[in-house]
This record gives sequence, C-alpha cells and structure tokens, in this order.
Amino acid sequence: MRLSALAILALLPPTSALAQQGDPPRITNGSAGADRATVMVEPVGMMIATFDSDGDGRVSQAESKAGVARSFAAIDTGNSGRMGYIAYADWCSRWMGDPDALPSPFSVDTDGDNIITLDEMQAAIAHIFARFDTDKDGAVTRKELLTIHASPNGGRFGQGGRTPRGQRDAGQQ
Repeated sequence: MRLSALAILALLPPTSALAQQGDPPRITNGSAGADRATVMVEPVGMMIATFDSDGDGRVSQAESKAGVARSFAAIDTGNSGRMGYIAYADWCSRWMGDPDALPSPFSVDTDGDNIITLDEMQAAIAHIFARFDTDKDGAVTRKELLTIHASPNGGRFGQGGRTPRGQRDAGQQ
C-alpha cells in the first residue's frame, strides 16, 4: 500500500514553531525587565528610511532634503512648487502609506493659506528628522527610526488588553 506524501506528513508529530504550545517568545529591546514590547516605526519614519540614497543604512540631512524634494515633485506634476490638501493626501498615501498619516497638512501649512509649498514640507520633515536624530549626529539610523513600547496589555497576548471576566489585575480593587 502506498501512502501519499500528505498522509505521511499528517502522521508526523508537529515540529514547527507555530504548532508548539506555550508562551509567545520574549521580545526585548536590550534593557533589563522588558518582557514584551511592541516595535513600531511611524509612517514618516518609513518614508525617511527610503531616502537613504547611498545604501549605508543612515539617512543624512542632505539625503532627507533631497528625498523630500523628489517626493514633492512626484506629486507636483505641474511644477508649481505647491500642493493643496487633496494633493497632500495623495502624497501621504504614496510616501507614507495612508492619506491620514502624520504630519497633518494643518501642521505642515504653517502660513494657513491651504497650500503646502516645498519649503513648508522641507521645514516640517526637517523638524521630524531632528526628533528622530536622538544622538544629534546629523543622520538617522534604522534604530533611531524605531519606537519601542511596552506591551499595552501587560503581556497578555490574545486578550485585547482586557482582564478575563471575574479576574482583576494586581493593581485593581
């Protein structure tokens, strides 16, 4: 009698990491006591990372400025040097993945004329770049673009941050 490969695989004990039971793996950021964390990158951080034109894993201020100019020109097809809020939403979709990604057009449009210029865009991204540049060396690395948060539900994965009915967290009374 011949068994198919699928039948043989079904008879084998589960060995993959997904098939094993137990706690999820520990994720740490290198600091003591960090049991579980969420590692995130802001959409604007993802965009800045794409501006690494020489592939060295760092984005300099010059690379960022050039990247902002390129991304602005890709939306400003009429070469007017300005875009309205709808075009800005298109820019956000293309470069940050969502039309509502921050920074908002209201914070970029510093003179409040409902038009975003390249200078306003450069200033807004330069301000964000400076926030990411934690070591103040004039460049941002992938590490500087990451944000690490403690688990929002105390490490109880799969419970949506809620304590099961009838149980209370240690701090609740």
